[in-house]
Amino acid sequence: MSRKTVSVSNDKISDTMRDYLAEIYRLGHGKAWVNNTAIAERLDVSGPAAVRMVRRLDKLGLVEHVPYQGVKLLPTGEKVALLSIRRHRLVERFLVDQLQFGWHEAHDQADVLQKGINQILEDRIDRLMGHPETCPHGNPIPTKSGVMPLLGDKPLNVIPPGTAGKISRVRERHEDKLQYMESIGLVPRASFELISRAPFDGPLRLKLGQNEQVIGHELASSIWVLSKPPMVMV
Repeated sequence: MSRKTVSVSNDKISDTMRDYLAEIYRLGHGKAWVNNTAIAERLDVSGPAAVRMVRRLDKLGLVEHVPYQGVKLLPTGEKVALLSIRRHRLVERFLVDQLQFGWHEAHDQADVLQKGINQILEDRIDRLMGHPETCPHGNPIPTKSGVMPLLGDKPLNVIPPGTAGKISRVRERHEDKLQYMESIGLVPRASFELISRAPFDGPLRLKLGQNEQVIGHELASSIWVLSKPPMVMV
C-alpha cells in the first residue's frame, strides 16, 4: 500500500537524519530497497542504531521501512537526500578546485564542512565555482530544486570488449583506491578502450591514452563510462 506524501519542516530534520537519507539514496540509487546492515556499514554505526534511526525516519514519513525487506525513500525523504547530496558535492568541488585537496580526501572533508554551511553559503560556493555539474569524482550534482541529472552511463565491467569512450565518474570512496586510480589515469573525462575482459569476473585490460592497464573486476565495477558500441567488421 502506498504511503501518502507528507511535508516535514526543516527544523525537524537533523544533520544525522540528512546523512542517513543521503546514504539510503546512494545505496539504492534513489529507488531500490536498502537493507539496514548496508546502511550501518556505510555510516559506520551499529545495527541497532541504524534500525532506530530508520524507524524515526519512517515515523516522519521520510522513508518506508518494511521489516526483513529494508528501507526505501519516500518523495519527501528523496528530496531531502538530494539537497544534502547537492551540498556535499558542491563542497567537494570547492575543496578540490579552490583549496587544493586531493580527490581522495574530498568526501570525508566535505562530510565535516557541509554541516557548517547554510543556504546562503551554498549559493555563494555554487556561483564561485561557475555552477559545476559534477563533483571531482564525476558524480552529477543535483539541481537546487532537488532533481538528479541522468548521465546514461554504465559500469565498465558490463560493457563488451572493443568498446571505447570516456570515463564519466568513479563511484569509490576508499582513499587508497582513489589514489591508485588517479596514478594510472582512471579519472573522469579520460578516454579509454576496453581491449579484453577475462571470463568469470576476471581482470580487464584497458587502453588509457598510449598506455595499457590491467584492473580487477571489482575495481572496474566502480568505474562508470559513456561509451560507443564496438565497431563490427564486415
